[in-house]
Amino acid sequence: MSEISRVAGPGRGPHGVPAAIALSPILSARYRSRDLERIRAAAPGSRLVMISVEGLADGPVDEAEVLLRGFLGADAFDRLLARTPRLAWVHSATAGVERVLTPASLKRDLLITNARGVFSQPIAEYVLMMILAVSRRLPQLLELQGERTWQPLEGAELGDVTVGIVGLGSIGRAVATLATAFGSRVIATRRRSEVGTAAVPEGEAADDHSGASGGTSGDLLIIDRILGPDGLPELLAESDFVVLAAPLTAATEGLIDGPALEAMKPGAWLINVARGRLVDERALLRALREGHIGGAVLDTFRDEPLSASSPFYDLDNVIVTPHTSWSSGRVLDRSVELFCENLRRYAAGQPLLNVVDPAAGY
Repeated sequence: MSEISRVAGPGRGPHGVPAAIALSPILSARYRSRDLERIRAAAPGSRLVMISVEGLADGPVDEAEVLLRGFLGADAFDRLLARTPRLAWVHSATAGVERVLTPASLKRDLLITNARGVFSQPIAEYVLMMILAVSRRLPQLLELQGERTWQPLEGAELGDVTVGIVGLGSIGRAVATLATAFGSRVIATRRRSEVGTAAVPEGEAADDHSGASGGTSGDLLIIDRILGPDGLPELLAESDFVVLAAPLTAATEGLIDGPALEAMKPGAWLINVARGRLVDERALLRALREGHIGGAVLDTFRDEPLSASSPFYDLDNVIVTPHTSWSSGRVLDRSVELFCENLRRYAAGQPLLNVVDPAAGY
């Protein structure tokens, strides 16, 4: 997890802890008793205030210095800001922070941290599951099974596959770690260009917001090429699978548009585990219907939940999943532990982990 030397504490409570901590629901789950116990142990003496998804509090919030923000819309978040004059630090329980970087929060110059490091492993495993399923033609085999038809199909070995990763942050690195373990060739783009780099230290801080690095810190991650943003057409032209793992910013919104899809290798698949707004969905539908690209694995969409009338459900070359690539039985524990580690740092006046750069958007 990255560390930037900006601090928000110590707090106004006993021994530097926050006087009060506001908690909104995280990861589609209620706080378990053991989660609240861990938070209280990390900030003994702090008063915990529960916030509903609508922004309603079960107690006074005027003394809240810290907010653990999960399911809380931008409007409810801004209303809460107006009632929390002492709020200094917001921890996002998601990696993406576009709903936290509102004009109101930017005006307050709040310290923002995110969940980088929490979701990388399950997302990387989801991506490799889909690459394997498509390469070994699992959807067609299941269709043949349903038809009670015995028809062997030829698949592709991952050693013959090129995986292009758009956004070599910690999720991108975790995907690259698994893909290279299967023998795939990996190329990637990132904000900081390192054209020609083959061996990248795993422990190096990433410029992407969205996950944890794969492998063991200090290992070398072997990548065929790392390109800057202007290398995207090159990546698209060479990749059998294009994996979107970039943050949603002004620079990346609509990144995969009509020209980008036209630049993709014929027959290639697009896998989006980042944000739906990275993709021009009308252009994608056109490319899928016309058969220029092989297909798409879509775990995220511009509008969620995806409407039952969406044409994406009707296409044979699309796999739709309900924004579930991040889910595992361990992410809630990692989420709470990251927050608690930062609470301890806050009380001690130490730099917090995963500080977000508002100018960059991640």
